[in-house]
Amino acid sequence: MYYLNLLTFIKKNMKFSKLFLTIFLFISLVTVNSCGMYKKVDQRQMPDGADAKARKNIDEGKGVSLGGLMSKRGGGLTNYEFSTSNPMWRASLEILDFLPLSTVDYSGGMIITDWYSESNSDESIKITIRFLSNEVRSDNLKIIVHKKKCASATSCVVTQLGNNEISNELLTSIVKTAARFEREDKKKNKKR
Repeated sequence: MYYLNLLTFIKKNMKFSKLFLTIFLFISLVTVNSCGMYKKVDQRQMPDGADAKARKNIDEGKGVSLGGLMSKRGGGLTNYEFSTSNPMWRASLEILDFLPLSTVDYSGGMIITDWYSESNSDESIKITIRFLSNEVRSDNLKIIVHKKKCASATSCVVTQLGNNEISNELLTSIVKTAARFEREDKKKNKKR
């Protein structure tokens, strides 16, 4: 009811409505400009071409993320990373590439292999890798090795191996490979 009265008043007083609209637009522009959404740019310092501008935005950590939200690395609304940008993830997959994988979940941070045995042995192993962080450090991985020993096709005993040789070797090789990937990525980014 209030809005109808306001609209009829504005229609009757067109001069007032034009003045009101002008003041509203001026206040809106001042507000938008003062909140930092608009930034003056010297066009002489901007790169030429869409590809060069996109590369500059990526280098500065600006861009559109999944879902259409603006993202700035380290302080934006979202921070999506993909498995190809995570050296620990890539290293783990490279080390475990000879094993059949049953679960590979990047968003959950877990890789689980299927049971693996060599040449019809009665013993097989299953490896679970949990990622606790994306940093390349040995304490950011939790490796669990399960061992299954079968006396017959129906009687099998599964045990979890503690801190054993297999998990230690896996941890060492994954961290070394991830460190190598991280160095290579830094060299590639410096060249760009």
